[in-house]
Amino acid sequence: MALPLPYDQLVFSGGGLRCFWHGGFLSEVTAAHPLRPARVTGSSGGALGAAAWIAGRAEHLRDVFRDALGRTDRNVTADDLDDEAGRTVHQRVYTEVIEATLDDAALARIADGPAFQVNVSTPGNCDLPTLRALVGGTIYQVEQLFAPTPRPRLSAIAGMEQRLIDGRAAARTGQLPGLVRMAATVPPAFRPGTWDGEPLYDGGMVDKAPLPDPDAGPTLVLLTKRFTALPDDDGGRITYVQPSETPLKGRKLDFTDPDLVKEAWTLGAKDGSRWRNEIT
Repeated sequence: MALPLPYDQLVFSGGGLRCFWHGGFLSEVTAAHPLRPARVTGSSGGALGAAAWIAGRAEHLRDVFRDALGRTDRNVTADDLDDEAGRTVHQRVYTEVIEATLDDAALARIADGPAFQVNVSTPGNCDLPTLRALVGGTIYQVEQLFAPTPRPRLSAIAGMEQRLIDGRAAARTGQLPGLVRMAATVPPAFRPGTWDGEPLYDGGMVDKAPLPDPDAGPTLVLLTKRFTALPDDDGGRITYVQPSETPLKGRKLDFTDPDLVKEAWTLGAKDGSRWRNEIT
């Protein structure tokens, strides 16, 4: 009989299309060892991956995303600036994929599942929130260039703050698809939405791998790129797993190539099989 993995918490980091590494990894690992966390968090694209995993629809998400990218021939069009559905192809495609994945049946499973928190960032109630988010995003990119870390520290200089929003409650009210979309809002490509009166942006600017609140017990953190230095593991309580190589280098936001989804998933499955063998 397969022994379940001893993790109370599961974290899905952000990373654009690289987040399909999560799905491939977990498909291999959980085929041999059940994983039943009490708390799950997701950031940016990892929020969608987490929601799909909780709902048992990770492979469905993979296939829907591949199909959507197969119908997309460019990442930017001249009409995007005037399109109310979003400033780029990315927001329109992402919305389509979310709605096709997080249907009523999926939302019901998430509502009855483990505690689930969606990580977002916000400048709070302020003037010119998108400008502040742009500054925060620029600071984040510079920090990742010179000192890459799953837990950025410097975007707070621009006034960006973290929020962990109850995804299970959002599923019960039918608001989870919108929340997941807002959790991946990268200005100016995506137009922000609001939650409790605050504009929401990509949570990766403040934490790419957010620990739950409350944070307790053994935790498995799934990253989507390789880092030379990882955060403190809290005496071994936190297990960080990263890809054997960073997938989709420079193409994590290329929505014109469906093979990128397969590439990230396949690498995740390969790494998951290896990791599974190492822990048994």
